[in-house]
Amino acid sequence: MKLTKQFQLYESDHTKFIRELKAKHPEMEAGQIAGRALLWDKAPITLADQDKTKESRVQQQAYVYQNKL
Repeated sequence: MKLTKQFQLYESDHTKFIRELKAKHPEMEAGQIAGRALLWDKAPITLADQDKTKESRVQQQAYVYQNKL
């Protein structure tokens, strides 16, 4: 599907706003990358650590609020 020239030149108000904001505050992108690294970019978990975590889990009873008789 080929876009017509009219749609190729279109830029939404949101896109313009983000471009202007990033132009005014170039340090903002570095903060975004740091925030992503803090929450999402984690080192992979080794298989040994996965097994250790799985073995250390405590079995939960079917109904948590019921006392054991």
